[in-house]
Amino acid sequence: MSLQRFWRHLITTRGSVRRHFPAASLQRIERAIKTCEERHAGEVRFAIEPALHPVQLRRNLGSRDRAIEVFSQLRVWDTEHNNGVLIYLLLADRAVELVADRGVAGGRVAEGEWEAVGALMQKYFREGAFEDGVVAGIDAVADLLARYPPGAPRLANELPDAPAIL
Repeated sequence: MSLQRFWRHLITTRGSVRRHFPAASLQRIERAIKTCEERHAGEVRFAIEPALHPVQLRRNLGSRDRAIEVFSQLRVWDTEHNNGVLIYLLLADRAVELVADRGVAGGRVAEGEWEAVGALMQKYFREGAFEDGVVAGIDAVADLLARYPPGAPRLANELPDAPAIL
């Protein structure tokens, strides 16, 4: 772990989340998720984590491994048809990870397409447009799930649409 990364995580707090994502932004993101889910049978969850704990940093935990942990903690895997997708943002690293459950698109979505969604979001983040980046990412996930629909019929909303702030 680099000293620079440790410092970034030390100074990135829940206040940083509020600065980049005020209440109005979180509401817009929640509406974007609701709209997204009207287009397909998938379930989308967005989570923001300001920074990792020093113990996690010492273990050199990466954003991908942390996203998989969050996928489990938020029970994104716990949908009837395993059709959940987590969009995870580790704010201190400006890292975006997408974790899709096994029922999403039957594995037909290429890893490169998920990575393209993350790259799109990071482009916005570099410009300081965090809210727009998240909404663009949600829209891109909606496009993927509409193009490669989960095999399940549309069910009730199984996951909260409100962003999770960890």
